[in-house]
Amino acid sequence: VQLVESGGGLAQPGGSLTLSCTSSDTDFATRSMGWFRQTPGEARQLFASITGGGYTNYDDSVKGRFTTSRDNAKNMLYLQMNDLKPEDTAVYYCNGKHIFFPWGEGAQVVVSS
Repeated sequence: VQLVESGGGLAQPGGSLTLSCTSSDTDFATRSMGWFRQTPGEARQLFASITGGGYTNYDDSVKGRFTTSRDNAKNMLYLQMNDLKPEDTAVYYCNGKHIFFPWGEGAQVVVSS
């Protein structure tokens, strides 16, 4: 399975960015997916997830600001990030929530004024 994240970049505090993730997983439609982020020196951490049917769960650090969604027909996963904060600066990855595939390159997000 190949995972490719896109849409990262530079945003100002309070700004928004949308990340996309495309997956080559043939079972994508039924697989729970997660969004992870990693900062230098820290472990990659799960902060949002979505089931195949669209049920979502978020870490308190992003709840109310980030929204994940998916298009199973296109094997696509999305992350809408609003009200960005400097502490959201990280490399963002998508992957299965319970079963991990080879990690993609991630999408760098920098939140700075």
